Amino acid sequence: MRIMSQYRLKMDLQMFAGEKTEKATPKKRQESRKKGQVAKSAEIPSSLILLACICCLLMLGPFLQKQVLAMFGDVFINRLNMEVTQQNTLSLFGHYAIQMLLILAPIFFIVLIIAFAANYVQFGWLFTLEPLKPKLEKLNPLTGAKNIFGVRSVVEFLKSALKLILVGFIVFSILWSERKRLMDLAHLPVEDIFSFVAGITVRMGIFVAAIIFFIAIFDFMYQRYEFEKNLKMSKQDIKDEYKNSEGDPLIKAKIKERQRRMALMRMMQEVPNADVVITNPTHFAVALKYDATKMDAPTVIAKGADYLALRIREIAKQNEVITMENKPLARALFERTEVGQSVPGDLFQAVAEVLAYVYRLKGRR
Repeated sequence: MRIMSQYRLKMDLQMFAGEKTEKATPKKRQESRKKGQVAKSAEIPSSLILLACICCLLMLGPFLQKQVLAMFGDVFINRLNMEVTQQNTLSLFGHYAIQMLLILAPIFFIVLIIAFAANYVQFGWLFTLEPLKPKLEKLNPLTGAKNIFGVRSVVEFLKSALKLILVGFIVFSILWSERKRLMDLAHLPVEDIFSFVAGITVRMGIFVAAIIFFIAIFDFMYQRYEFEKNLKMSKQDIKDEYKNSEGDPLIKAKIKERQRRMALMRMMQEVPNADVVITNPTHFAVALKYDATKMDAPTVIAKGADYLALRIREIAKQNEVITMENKPLARALFERTEVGQSVPGDLFQAVAEVLAYVYRLKGRR
């Protein structure tokens, strides 16, 4: 029973570690963005483009009407007596194609700006060719079936059905409100008929664009929620990412340990060059060296506590380096200096007295 309970506990811990409950790290977000995976709604650009086109037609309506009438009038005024040859026909179609492009150029320009601005507001500036790369996993029938019958497909179906119902309701409502005028169109001139059709088409376009934009706002919120949900990471994923970016902690610890040992070896090699070793006498040991031609002040070349202090004293004794006991000075030097640093200014007097005593002893020898 105890083994079974431990096994269950282990399995529960593994399941908890694999559950994606943590927010995505900045690195995961950056990698996802490089792949072109961002939170966006395709409905926002389409609704804004539709609304921009309608507004553009309203503003440029007289100009477009004049240009279209002039182009079609040119056919009846100047082209009826034209000799029909292959070269003349190609030239005529090329001329009219250029005219149509010039007429539609303002609309194309506005559509391009609106599309760029709508996407820029959603996810900022992004240019990547990653989504265009062929992927074999897209040919997997299981992945395709999962995409068809997944939650996202259901949401997209409901969204399309809602758009269809609302657009149909708007069109029906507008046409039903104008049913009397529709019945009287047969008695109106052609210009009035075109004017009426254009007006009712603009009304339907504005209402449809507004409804689609309203749906697009909720679609963007859902897409953002779904994006954040798919981007979540498990605790194990975060640990693995940290290992990959920062390195394995065990390896880093081994490297630091090796560096520390090498530093200790270099420090111990400097002890024989010391002028004096100041001790506590057993807890601390600090080795000092002073060379007036190279140093502005006495420098700590080695220090240690407990076992390391004992090793410094042993090496000093083996190399006949003078050892002096001074508890306050030893503690102060150990706590306030590092290996390779000069002695603090307020300790100059005490260190100078020690070095003077050491030099007198060496002179006697």
